[in-house]
Amino acid sequence: MSLANKITRCHYWPEDQFRPFLIGGKVQGWMTHAFAEGLDSYPGIFTVTQDSVSLSPALAGPAARTAAVDGVMDDIISRGLGPRRRREVYPVNRAWEEPPVMLIDRGAVPYFGTRSYGVHVNGYLRRTDGLHLWVGRRNANKPVAPGKLDHIVAGGQPFGLTLEENLVKESWEEASLEEALASKAKPVGQIAYRCLLDNHVRDDVLFCYDLELPEGVTPRPQDDEVESFELWPLAEVIERVRDSDDFKFNVNLVLLDFFLRHGALEESDPETAELAARLYSRPPD
Repeated sequence: MSLANKITRCHYWPEDQFRPFLIGGKVQGWMTHAFAEGLDSYPGIFTVTQDSVSLSPALAGPAARTAAVDGVMDDIISRGLGPRRRREVYPVNRAWEEPPVMLIDRGAVPYFGTRSYGVHVNGYLRRTDGLHLWVGRRNANKPVAPGKLDHIVAGGQPFGLTLEENLVKESWEEASLEEALASKAKPVGQIAYRCLLDNHVRDDVLFCYDLELPEGVTPRPQDDEVESFELWPLAEVIERVRDSDDFKFNVNLVLLDFFLRHGALEESDPETAELAARLYSRPPD
C-alpha cells in the first residue's frame, strides 16, 4: 500500500457510468445511469435523455425546485428505492460563494451527485518528541464508514450556517470542545475530489483547519458520532494511513495535506512531490 493510493481512491471517476444533472442548462451534479432512468417516471419535473438529466425550466427559482425534488424524493423513499432522509439540507451550487440554485436533503446528495461541503479539523499537540494528532474512532453503528478512524472533528456543511458556526457546533457535539477553544482553529485550505463510492457520486469540497490543543485538554464524545479518542504520534498516523484503510476514505486526504504542510514527509522522496501535485488538483466542472 502507499500514500498515493489514498488519493487514487478519491479520484476514481469512470465517466461512462454517469450522466450530468443540469439545472438551467448548467451542470449541477452527476448521477448513475440506473438512477437517472428511474427519474423518467417524473416527466413534469425531469427531462431524461441518454446524455443528461435536466430539471424542468418551468421550475423557476430555488423554492420551486426544492419543493419538486423533495416530493420526488418522498415518492422514491416510499417505494423503497432510494435514499434515507438525513433531515439536514445542503445547498446546490458549484462553488461555495455562489447562491444555491436549490436546496436538497443531505440523504439525496450522493444520488443526484451535487457538490457538498464539509469542515475537517486536525487537532494536534506539540511535544518535545514532535507533533501528535488526536484520532477519533467513528461509532460502529454509523451508516457511513462505521468503526473507521477519523479526525478530532469533521462534519458536513448544512445550509444556513457559516463555516465557523458549523465548526464550533461540530466541535462541541463530537468532541466536547468549548467554543473559546474551537474558534481558534485556523483555516489552512481546501481539498476537492469527485469519485464513485458505493455506486453513488461523491463530489466534495473539504474546508481544512488546524487546531492546536493545549496539553491537558482531552476530547470527549458528546453524541453518538464518535466512540473514543486517542492521541497518536504523527509518525504512527502516517504509518496507519500508508499501510491500511483504517481511516475514513476522505479523512486520508486531509491528513496527507497536514503531513505535507508540516514537513512530515521526506522531501527527497519522489512520491512526496507526486502527492502534492495530485492532492491539490481539482476535478473539472
